[in-house]
Amino acid sequence: EVQLVESGGGLVQPGGSLRLSCTASGFTFGTYTMIWLRQAPGKGPEWVSSINSGGRITYYTDSVKGRFTISRDNAKNTLYLQMNSLQPEDTAVYYCATADRSSRGQGTQVTVSS
Repeated sequence: EVQLVESGGGLVQPGGSLRLSCTASGFTFGTYTMIWLRQAPGKGPEWVSSINSGGRITYYTDSVKGRFTISRDNAKNTLYLQMNSLQPEDTAVYYCATADRSSRGQGTQVTVSS
Protein backbone atom coordinates (compact mmCIF):
# COMPACT_ATOMS: atom_id res chain seq x y z
CA GLU A 1 0.00 0.00 0.00
CA VAL A 2 1.36 3.39 -1.02
CA GLN A 3 1.67 5.79 1.89
CA LEU A 4 2.86 9.39 1.95
CA VAL A 5 2.97 11.12 5.33
CA GLU A 6 3.73 14.84 5.56
CA SER A 7 4.96 16.61 8.66
CA GLY A 8 6.57 19.88 9.69
CA GLY A 9 3.73 22.33 9.18
CA GLY A 10 2.68 24.90 11.73
CA LEU A 11 2.12 28.56 12.49
CA VAL A 12 4.90 30.94 11.57
CA GLN A 13 5.26 34.70 11.36
CA PRO A 14 5.79 36.43 8.00
CA GLY A 15 9.44 36.15 7.04
CA GLY A 16 9.85 32.92 8.95
CA SER A 17 10.86 29.46 7.80
CA LEU A 18 9.54 25.92 7.94
CA ARG A 19 10.83 22.61 6.64
CA LEU A 20 8.26 20.11 5.49
CA SER A 21 9.02 16.40 5.28
CA CYS A 22 7.20 13.61 3.49
CA THR A 23 7.99 10.01 4.31
CA ALA A 24 7.09 7.49 1.64
CA SER A 25 6.44 3.77 1.81
CA GLY A 26 4.84 1.02 -0.26
CA PHE A 27 6.55 1.87 -3.54
CA THR A 28 10.03 2.35 -4.96
CA PHE A 29 10.37 5.99 -3.93
CA GLY A 30 13.75 6.49 -5.56
CA THR A 31 12.38 5.84 -9.04
CA TYR A 32 9.59 8.41 -8.92
CA THR A 33 9.48 12.10 -9.71
CA MET A 34 7.81 13.72 -6.71
CA ILE A 35 5.93 16.97 -6.28
CA TRP A 36 4.61 19.30 -3.61
CA LEU A 37 1.12 20.72 -3.97
CA ARG A 38 -0.73 23.20 -1.82
CA GLN A 39 -4.34 24.13 -1.39
CA ALA A 40 -5.36 27.43 0.15
CA PRO A 41 -8.81 27.90 1.70
CA GLY A 42 -11.47 28.20 -0.98
CA LYS A 43 -9.06 27.46 -3.82
CA GLY A 44 -8.10 24.44 -5.89
CA PRO A 45 -4.82 22.55 -5.57
CA GLU A 46 -1.75 24.41 -6.81
CA TRP A 47 1.46 22.77 -7.94
CA VAL A 48 4.41 24.18 -5.99
CA SER A 49 7.52 22.23 -6.94
CA SER A 50 8.85 19.06 -8.57
CA ILE A 51 12.01 17.02 -8.24
CA ASN A 52 13.17 14.18 -10.47
CA SER A 53 13.96 10.73 -9.17
CA GLY A 54 17.67 11.41 -8.76
CA GLY A 55 17.14 14.77 -7.10
CA ARG A 56 19.17 16.79 -9.59
CA ILE A 57 16.36 18.45 -11.55
CA THR A 58 13.93 20.73 -9.78
CA TYR A 59 11.15 23.08 -10.81
CA TYR A 60 9.19 25.72 -8.92
CA THR A 61 6.12 27.79 -9.46
CA ASP A 62 7.08 31.43 -9.95
CA SER A 63 5.65 32.62 -6.65
CA VAL A 64 8.06 30.49 -4.58
CA LYS A 65 11.24 30.68 -6.68
CA GLY A 66 14.18 31.81 -4.60
CA ARG A 67 12.30 31.13 -1.34
CA PHE A 68 11.50 27.40 -1.40
CA THR A 69 13.86 24.49 -1.98
CA ILE A 70 12.76 20.97 -2.77
CA SER A 71 15.07 18.06 -2.02
CA ARG A 72 14.97 14.35 -1.35
CA ASP A 73 16.89 11.61 0.42
CA ASN A 74 16.22 8.38 -1.44
CA ALA A 75 18.05 6.34 1.20
CA LYS A 76 15.49 7.56 3.74
CA ASN A 77 12.50 7.53 1.35
CA THR A 78 11.90 11.14 2.29
CA LEU A 79 10.98 14.28 0.37
CA TYR A 80 11.58 17.76 1.77
CA LEU A 81 10.44 21.31 1.17
CA GLN A 82 12.48 24.05 2.82
CA MET A 83 10.38 27.20 2.92
CA ASN A 84 12.00 30.53 3.72
CA SER A 85 10.71 34.11 3.72
CA LEU A 86 7.19 32.83 4.19
CA GLN A 87 4.34 35.19 3.42
CA PRO A 88 0.64 35.12 4.34
CA GLU A 89 -0.20 34.05 0.79
CA ASP A 90 1.76 30.84 1.41
CA THR A 91 -0.90 29.76 3.91
CA ALA A 92 -2.30 26.45 2.72
CA VAL A 93 -2.40 22.74 3.30
CA TYR A 94 0.73 21.29 1.73
CA TYR A 95 0.71 17.84 0.19
CA CYS A 96 3.40 15.64 -1.25
CA ALA A 97 2.44 13.46 -4.18
CA THR A 98 3.79 11.35 -6.98
CA ALA A 99 4.16 13.39 -10.15
CA ASP A 100 1.10 11.78 -11.75
CA ARG A 101 -0.84 12.69 -8.58
CA SER A 102 -2.10 9.10 -8.28
CA SER A 103 -0.87 9.04 -4.70
CA ARG A 104 -1.02 11.94 -2.25
CA GLY A 105 -0.52 12.36 1.46
CA GLN A 106 -3.01 13.69 3.98
CA GLY A 107 -1.37 17.10 4.04
CA THR A 108 0.17 19.37 6.63
CA GLN A 109 -1.17 22.82 7.48
CA VAL A 110 1.08 25.85 7.03
CA THR A 111 -0.23 29.12 8.43
CA VAL A 112 1.71 32.35 8.00
CA SER A 113 0.35 35.07 10.22
CA SER A 114 1.48 37.70 12.68
